This record gives sequence, C-alpha cells and structure tokens, in this order.
Amino acid sequence: MSETVRPNPLRWLLYAYGAGLPARHRDWVLHDVTAPSWRWRHFARATAQLLPIAVLLYVFIPGEPWVRAMAVLGGLLIGYFYSFAYMYESAEHRAVKAGYPQGGAAAIREEAHADERREQEERYAARWRQDG
Repeated sequence: MSETVRPNPLRWLLYAYGAGLPARHRDWVLHDVTAPSWRWRHFARATAQLLPIAVLLYVFIPGEPWVRAMAVLGGLLIGYFYSFAYMYESAEHRAVKAGYPQGGAAAIREEAHADERREQEERYAARWRQDG
C-alpha cells in the first residue's frame, strides 16, 4: 500500500459534503471508512454537514432562545438519526467513489473483527445450541 495522503481541511470539508477526492487520497479514503474509528469519523462528517444548518436555523427561527434551541436540537437529532441509519451505505459509497470495489470496505472491516466474531459465535453455540 502506498503512502496515505491526508486531504487538506478544505478538501476534507468538500469530501464531508460528498465531493470526491483526487486519486492521491485514494488510500486515505479507504483508511477513513475502514479504520477502527470509522464510526467516529462518520460522526465528524455528519457534524460538519449539520452544524452550519443548525447555526443558520438558530439565527433565523423566530422566538425565544430556548424555543429556537429546542427546534435546532430536534433537527440535529433527526439529522444524526438518518446519518447513522445509512452509515454503512455511506462508507461503502465513499470507497466506491475512490475506486474500490463494492463491498470492499465492509469486507476489510469484517476481516479485522473475524476472530472476535468467531469467538462470539462459539460462545453462542456453546450456550444455546447444545443438544439437551
């Protein structure tokens, strides 16, 4: 694997909003969607998308500050809900846009936890699949 080149902050922000990255960032995109912290990275991208909208809404919604804050909080909760509901698909889409095969990022994440999953399956089978 070649050297991973991180995008600069502006490119990362554009990436967070769905823009593709140049080919030199290809390895970084795979790292972004397969690293152990990939869920936190997704949260950071979602926050980058939602925060400007939340600030604008707070500024332009009429009413008491607590009403505006609750409206923005409700919007953020819905935004995060949908963002996390499609987290796996979003990560896969980013990897495909970077030139990796469909399902490749999920396979890498799965492979990283194969031993843990096998142990869980063995514990489950030992507890629940015994012949009586």
